[in-house]
Amino acid sequence: MTKPKTFLSGLFGKRHADAPATTAETPSEIPADAPAGIAPPAKIPVGAPAPEIEDQPLKQGFFARLAGGLSKTTQRLSDGVAAIVTKRKLDDETLDDLEELLIGADLGVKAAARVRDTLARDRFNREVSDAEVRAALAEAVAEGLAGLERPLTIDRTRRPHVILTVGVNGAGKTTTIGKLAGKFRKEGLNVMLAAGDTFRAAAVEQLKIWGERTGSAVIAKEAGADAAGLAFEALERARKEGVDVLLIDTAGRLQNRRELMDELAKIVRVLKKLDPSAPHDTLLVLDATVGQNAISQAAAFREIAGVTGIVMTKLDGTARGGVLAALAEKHPLPIHFIGVGEGVDDLQPFDAAGFARALAGLS
Repeated sequence: MTKPKTFLSGLFGKRHADAPATTAETPSEIPADAPAGIAPPAKIPVGAPAPEIEDQPLKQGFFARLAGGLSKTTQRLSDGVAAIVTKRKLDDETLDDLEELLIGADLGVKAAARVRDTLARDRFNREVSDAEVRAALAEAVAEGLAGLERPLTIDRTRRPHVILTVGVNGAGKTTTIGKLAGKFRKEGLNVMLAAGDTFRAAAVEQLKIWGERTGSAVIAKEAGADAAGLAFEALERARKEGVDVLLIDTAGRLQNRRELMDELAKIVRVLKKLDPSAPHDTLLVLDATVGQNAISQAAAFREIAGVTGIVMTKLDGTARGGVLAALAEKHPLPIHFIGVGEGVDDLQPFDAAGFARALAGLS
């Protein structure tokens, strides 16, 4: 049921009451940083058939792209392991060196200890090859991550299923939302995008481009508009129009900026005024290139926003890909997706065994 204007004005303040009406239109011009191959934007009615989402032809499978993306991490580990084990017996000193190498590669203490224990049990005081160490590494990482490979399931009985995305600046939230919208549209779901990053006009424009690209309605306001008010109106409209999935973008915020984190908490409170169970999923988008900082980010966002799952992006741009294992030690949250590129199909459901083998450089 649509709330009267006086209620919205009192809830969100004068700035929200005076703001221009939300729109589901996309811009009349394509921003300079828009993804390649985007057609001129147009109005997207809710419920319209999903357009064909064109991407660059896939020359290799996702595992091959994942292995290629993790090559920096793999090379760092392989070089270090080879330097340690060459012509040496696997004594306590060698095991110490290997454990230190793995911890230094952001794999975390538990994963490193599991590798050490496996090697000590099977190969102690014998020569060991780098291939044997990498096999033990893959086994240990897969063991630590296996319980976290869970799909992001949309409850089709909800209208809408609300997904809130959170994370720091530059983590890839807006792009992740666009890729998820493309996946959901391919599954035949009606999708609405809410441009809740009202601090950056570029983020709003980028989300509108993804709306055009995926055939998803976009709810947006001018830069500086109240993000909580926009989220409220988006949910209200999505309910009225029978939308299947509402994806809400939020401004990137540093976990140590209390006033920004308080604003995020306000968005969550506002959504619950319309639907006490919303958001139904809160995805923390993490940038793999930040390494161990991802762990402190997860702690802060879990406290404020009630994070339910993780999307790890930019695994192709870092030598710190092992941080996913360390993150799982501290924050055993479901890992729904990992990303190794900019294309729609470069965001894929997480596969613990495949990730571990790619990380260890095993074909």
